Amino acid sequence: MLGRAVVDRATRLGHVVRAATRTELDVTRAELVRLAVLEQRPRAVINCAAYTDVDGAESDGDSAAAINGAGAGNVAAAAAEVDAFVVHLSTDYVFDGSKGEPWVESDPVAPLGVYGETKLAGEQAVAAANPRHAIVRTAWLFGAGGKNFVDTMLALGAEREEVSVVTDQVGCPTWTGHLADALVELAERPQDSGIHHIAGAGSCSWNELAIEVFDRAGIDCRVLPATTEQFPRPAARPAYSVLVSERDKPLILPRWQDGVASYLATRVTA
Repeated sequence: MLGRAVVDRATRLGHVVRAATRTELDVTRAELVRLAVLEQRPRAVINCAAYTDVDGAESDGDSAAAINGAGAGNVAAAAAEVDAFVVHLSTDYVFDGSKGEPWVESDPVAPLGVYGETKLAGEQAVAAANPRHAIVRTAWLFGAGGKNFVDTMLALGAEREEVSVVTDQVGCPTWTGHLADALVELAERPQDSGIHHIAGAGSCSWNELAIEVFDRAGIDCRVLPATTEQFPRPAARPAYSVLVSERDKPLILPRWQDGVASYLATRVTA
């Protein structure tokens, strides 16, 4: 989902892009990653590969760790060998959601579940393997090419008169198109190393996001309030995972509402 958007944006900007799907390049196989990077010798590598099944990670921690942890280190190490800047994607799930106000880059991390733990391990592996790195924490992604909340709501809204969506989880919905623009720009700014928080501007609950989606799409479906307790899942979710940046010159995305509008527009014209 994100990789597709990054390739599109980078290509439109005139970059020579070499993209690899999972079947073409398995990030858990260090030597294959190394050889692929040595062959291409890029100036920058954007690693969008991830195990993103939050609930599945609870019972398949080895796979999540291999991709999100060791795999991230493999990509960063290969990039370091050719002196390439690596941009690595991380997540709001490295935080426990207990702060009650927006999280900044220097806040202490404390993942609630296996997925967050493996993504944190990836951050650490990237930093250890390549001093020329940017770690981008983002959140609540939606876009073309992958399973996401917006598409799920559109499908449910077409079938039902009402849906129940939680109000007690708050975050920053982020359209992959907006995030991809920022990632490509960051790849061109190797001087901006370290951790970055980049997500849709503003914040909302999943319930509010569903209301916005139906409103923008012209779907007549009521959104009822619900609590996380009413929808138990294998993995705990951070209750408040709003991301903001404390950097001097942060990359700031458009409002999350603009992301929803832009994504729906691309769905109509696709």
